[in-house]
Amino acid sequence: MESKMFCYQCQETAKGTGCTVAGMCGKQPSTAAMMDILMFVCRGISVVSTAMRKLHVPVDKEIDQFVDDALFSTITNANFDEASLLKKIQHGFALRNRLIKEADRRGVPLSKVDEVEWCEGTYCNACGEERDHQRFERYENKAREVGVLRTENEDIRSLKELITYGLKGMAAYIEHARRLNFTDAEVDAFIQQTLSDITIQNLTAEGLVDLVLETGRYGVRAMALLDKANTETYGHPQASTVSTAVGQRPGILVSGHDLHDLEQLLKQSFASEVDIYTHGEMLPAHYYPLLKKYPHLKGNYGNSWHHQRKDFASFNGPILMTTNCIVPPLADSPYRSRMFTTGPTGYPGMCHIQADAYGNKDFSPIIQLAKQCPPPTPIGNGTIVGGFAHRQVELLADKIVEAVKNGAIRKFVVMAGCDGRMPERNYYTQFAQLLPNDCVILTAGCAKYRYNRLGLGNIQGIPRVLDAGQCNDSYSLALTTMRLRDILQLDDINQLPIVYNVAWYEQKAVIVLLALLSLGVKDIHLGPTLPAFLSPHVAQVLTERFGIGTITTAEEDIKRMIL
Repeated sequence: MESKMFCYQCQETAKGTGCTVAGMCGKQPSTAAMMDILMFVCRGISVVSTAMRKLHVPVDKEIDQFVDDALFSTITNANFDEASLLKKIQHGFALRNRLIKEADRRGVPLSKVDEVEWCEGTYCNACGEERDHQRFERYENKAREVGVLRTENEDIRSLKELITYGLKGMAAYIEHARRLNFTDAEVDAFIQQTLSDITIQNLTAEGLVDLVLETGRYGVRAMALLDKANTETYGHPQASTVSTAVGQRPGILVSGHDLHDLEQLLKQSFASEVDIYTHGEMLPAHYYPLLKKYPHLKGNYGNSWHHQRKDFASFNGPILMTTNCIVPPLADSPYRSRMFTTGPTGYPGMCHIQADAYGNKDFSPIIQLAKQCPPPTPIGNGTIVGGFAHRQVELLADKIVEAVKNGAIRKFVVMAGCDGRMPERNYYTQFAQLLPNDCVILTAGCAKYRYNRLGLGNIQGIPRVLDAGQCNDSYSLALTTMRLRDILQLDDINQLPIVYNVAWYEQKAVIVLLALLSLGVKDIHLGPTLPAFLSPHVAQVLTERFGIGTITTAEEDIKRMIL
């Protein structure tokens, strides 16, 4: 029986091998096909743009923005809206064709590959212009040829997809920075050159492994750019206590990662007598000084992303999804009509807030709807402590060094990454609970929801959970480890009293992993399972060369990593 689709980019992929009937995330085969075509477009654009850059022919910045947005739109749980993806594809083909004409005019030779030469079919004889349903059918047929399985050799395919998923995560960081007017032309050029290389170059497995590390190095650079964009715009995160209680006024719930969207909403709703709450990955917004100043940024509501159906139903007011992760609402969901999307996200039937030519968004429909809704139903009455990004940890440096030297801190455990639905992820709560009292957790990303309310206490005034923020703040973890290496006067980052027990789910976690590898970090424990896109041989190479391994039980791993 022929598979309806093939996707294995997330941790929850079906049977640990790949989704072939429908995505575990809720993605339908037709949506997966549009994403495969969008990636096909990005590769074609990248082949042409890279050829032009090699001959010093300028490439319009619109190309960079399109590729980053397209890659971001294809990450797990971001965009389920086929109409939106279709528009991106059509725009992408128009950009590709424009580039091809410019390359031809400038005498730039182009590789004869399908991504460059395939004609998507703009016209039909009957009506002069192909209708969307005809175009959609054409794309679906083409997607069967150009998806993940286009590369026959399992190991080469594995390495290419590892790189591609790293690029998707990198593009997400770059896109957030661009929203704040911070860009890095060299990172954009690298993304496109790498897409070009895996399209036209006959790279060996060893060459692809080298490209994996190079992707990680540029990933560090992309993370540094976003860190600079966020901290120069909103100030350095501060240690903060965030309420999980609710007020008496109507509210708007904001999820995802985009701080700029939240800032615009806060400004527009300032005098509306509506409170703003964060959900999931938006929790760290409460740590930034320029966002903390808004008195109606009330608190954090609910848990991590996969609790949406429960949390969103009891919130009562409108919900704004600024980026992934969207959990498709049930057909009879009481909150479906109250959900809005923006940026790279999309879902059929939901109102999408589009930016104007200057990047501004009008959130008045959300604010007006909120005024008509009852206040959120209370589901918590506690607090969450966080805000320990690199500047805040730097302020604790003397205490940390002293605690390490006098034995009060035995080890740091990097427990960054993602949360997810699998029951096996209870492992991370158990692991945190079983950690000896002389161990400190360093975290960033929604994995923290597994243990950030356990009340693990502190060591000589140092909290045992140092939460740097969302996965966009992962650069803080890299800076913190490198700073500790320098303070303790060690030659190698692997001499630090640090172990890595990282949970992953989607592609931003992949670029974090590649970034750690590029920094020389060894013995990273990845869970709850190794990625399905790692072939057995590639997984063996990564294990032997970098010490990547998976987890077992919390009890056994405490013995193996800590004791």
